[in-house]
Order: sequence, then structure tokens, then C-alpha cells
Amino acid sequence: MAKFSYSFQNFDPERMAKASGRDLRISPKLSMEVCREIKGMMVNDAIKLLDDVIAKKRPIHLRRFNDSQGHKRGEGFGPGRYPVKVAKEVRKLLLNVRNNAEQKGLDPDRLRIIHVAAHRGPVLRGYIPRAFGRATQFNEQTTHIEIIVEEIRR
Repeated sequence: MAKFSYSFQNFDPERMAKASGRDLRISPKLSMEVCREIKGMMVNDAIKLLDDVIAKKRPIHLRRFNDSQGHKRGEGFGPGRYPVKVAKEVRKLLLNVRNNAEQKGLDPDRLRIIHVAAHRGPVLRGYIPRAFGRATQFNEQTTHIEIIVEEIRR
């Protein structure tokens, strides 16, 4: 198993929990948009948001990678999409980090996402044979996602 490190430095193991997904076969660009959308949210609210995205009830607002994207329905909502595949993977990670926090003895209802990041992973190279002895590249992008949550004191 390869060793990796998180991009978050000030980790306090007594009140924080973390989870990571490596080499996920999802779009890095849409992953960055979804991560930006859920950062700072409570874990249960983020899971509800991702459930709505999977059901195509609420779109994810695209801010950076929004060239030629259609606007979605809603009051003042600009370019957006429903990244279902990304939402499913991020939802799995949120459930994982919530379970990790429960194992540490943290309250799952008071967890806030303080750090979530998506990084490009290695490219899986492939080729499609074409007519007359040619070939076309068919590459698949992978993504690394890391999530850190903190229990909020009241």
C-alpha cells in the first residue's frame, strides 16, 4: 500500500476525524466543484444535498469549470450540473468519515466539514482500435479526495 499524506496540517485527533478516497474514477473538475459546495457544511446537511443531487432535484453551482454550461432552474441560479457519479462517491466518503468519528466517540450530529479537497490522480491510459490500423487514445481520469471533519463544541 502506498503511503500518502493529507494536505491539512493542523489535525487534532481528539476532536477531528478524516477519510480519504484514492484513485476514484470520477471527474477531477466536477469533484472540485462538489467539494467547494460542501465545505463548511454539517455532515448530515451535506449528505442530504448529495442525495438531492443524485435524485437530480438540486444542481451543483459551477463557478470555475462552467464554460458552455446551461443555467439551471431557481432564483438567480447560474450555470450548474447534476454530477451524479461524483455525488455518489463523495457521499460514500462522508458516510465513512462519519463512521470514523463515531468510532472515536464524537457526536455525529455535531460534525462540520472543515477541510475537503480533490486532487487529480494518475491517468489510466487506454486505446480504441480504429479503421486502417490507426488507434485513438481513450484515457480515464482518476481523483483523490480527502475529507476532515471536526466536532463543534456548544
